[in-house]
Amino acid sequence: MIYLRKANLDDVNQINRVIQDAKGLLAMDQIPQWQGSYPQKRDLLVDVERDMTYVLIDNWKIVGTATMVTGAEPNYQKIYQGEWQPSDGKYVTLHRIAIQSNLSGNHLGEFLFSNLISEVYRLGYKEIRVDTHRQNLRMRHVLGRNDFEYAGVVYMDDHPNEPRNAYQLFLEK
Repeated sequence: MIYLRKANLDDVNQINRVIQDAKGLLAMDQIPQWQGSYPQKRDLLVDVERDMTYVLIDNWKIVGTATMVTGAEPNYQKIYQGEWQPSDGKYVTLHRIAIQSNLSGNHLGEFLFSNLISEVYRLGYKEIRVDTHRQNLRMRHVLGRNDFEYAGVVYMDDHPNEPRNAYQLFLEK
């Protein structure tokens, strides 16, 4: 049985294990994303306390996680080498997305995104934005499989060494 649910405080240690595992996979692939102190367990705890984190459950174990932030994302205010498609400005941003690496190939990323998209729609939003490192081919594949469109490049905290490919999905035309 596989399903998505809101995270609670009891989940933080397991969420952190999934995130640390993802950081290791990114390092193995020589992708500089998440190779510093971010995200820390404290970031994950704050997300859960703010009721923004979801967990993917498979056989009663947490195997994936994502944080859903409503409202404007400061890092998305400036976009380069492209542009955001016009919208009403009300969107959800997905952050800190990870699936346990030993489950690679089971399409759990697509399942996670499908459920997150349904949740975004249920909450009344019609637009989703997300970013990832340009070398993160796994995430880019999942975004493509879920019809996200490339919008341009954003920089994390305006830092020139932190470019990310930005993507956008509209749930209604």
